[in-house]
Amino acid sequence: MTAILELIGNTPQVELKKIVAHLPYNIHIYAKLERFNPGGSVKDRPAWHMIQDGLKRGLLTKDKIILDSTSGNTGIALAMIGSALSYEVHLIMPANVSDERKRICRAFGATLIFSDPLEGSDGAIIKCREIYEQEPEKYFKPDQYNNPANALAHELSTGPEIWRDTGEKITHFIASLGTSGTLMGTGRYLKRMKPEISIVAAEPDSPFHGIEGLKHMASSIIPGIYDEDVFDQKIGISTEDAYDYTLRLAREEGLLSGQSCGCALAAAIKVAEDLAAKGLAGEIVAIFPDGGEKYLSTIVFADQEMADGAGI
Repeated sequence: MTAILELIGNTPQVELKKIVAHLPYNIHIYAKLERFNPGGSVKDRPAWHMIQDGLKRGLLTKDKIILDSTSGNTGIALAMIGSALSYEVHLIMPANVSDERKRICRAFGATLIFSDPLEGSDGAIIKCREIYEQEPEKYFKPDQYNNPANALAHELSTGPEIWRDTGEKITHFIASLGTSGTLMGTGRYLKRMKPEISIVAAEPDSPFHGIEGLKHMASSIIPGIYDEDVFDQKIGISTEDAYDYTLRLAREEGLLSGQSCGCALAAAIKVAEDLAAKGLAGEIVAIFPDGGEKYLSTIVFADQEMADGAGI
């Protein structure tokens, strides 16, 4: 294995302090910081597992191009892995993903093909299918939305890590929904270890949201790996709350985070406050999928630049 790929997984877990200071002493929220993967996000895990699966099954051969649709992080992971293993990578993504994501993918040597920004990740999925179906023999398509290896990566790594790092005391697990692989795989593992653990899905509360990488399932193409039987609760989060918590993470906890982290935290705090209202304790773990470096040019952080310029 190429050395860089050996660094995927075993990411740190940190307890939040200031943002959750209003909670009772017996309720704790921990963030699993997936930004510490070599590609900078949780998507390193499924991307690498899907590539390994393709190699083992003979679907990915040296003459093929790796092709998939992405909102950014899986694309970065595939581009990094492709570079490390000497594979050409073609990525289809909405034209309005952050400029940083585009630049990182190109830095790894990937070819980018853009879909209609108004169609979001679904538009990229459709365009990717069209390209693949024209020349299927030319490509290996991991198909992150429908590939069981996506969720299995988390069942084999993310889940066991959380179980270990919480000393088997976790009571609630929270992940935001994109492909849904993180929630599905981690949730299955944790439920197997301790059936009473509550698995919570966090998603945008509207089809017209601004949280990059996430899906409002009721209005989207449903991923083939998505299974509502895995989780116990789904919480809708507004774009405004996701953005607010993203900024607060940086300013109060010293964690420069992506928008989906703010979404997961908003859901975690809702769960924690509900427990507090009932007088219950809780050990809550939320997945923080990536860091904020890829979003510095987006409205989440740009609003503050405008405020600084105006002397606000």
